[in-house]
Amino acid sequence: MSTHNLLRKQVIAEARKKKLIFLTFIILSFIYLSISLVFGDMGLFRYLELTRTKVNLEEQIAQVNRQNEQLRTQLKLLKEDPFYREKLAREEYGLSKPNEYIFQYDK
Repeated sequence: MSTHNLLRKQVIAEARKKKLIFLTFIILSFIYLSISLVFGDMGLFRYLELTRTKVNLEEQIAQVNRQNEQLRTQLKLLKEDPFYREKLAREEYGLSKPNEYIFQYDK
């Protein structure tokens, strides 16, 4: 009986050892996956950084689109409206008609 009990204890000890190794492997795998999901190339921090970059780029695109629309409007006015051309020449370039004086005041 003694050898039977000893053998049984050895089997139980080996089963516990295998269970401990398996649980250790599972826990280490979980820790590795958690760290990878948070800090990895495709992790949470990278995702948040890319989201912020995307928002900034979308804002820049919207701003450039507004500028494009303003430039298109200005170009249309320059092509079609002689009064706008005259106003722009006076304000931006300080041009005047012959025998005309320009007075500039400081604001």
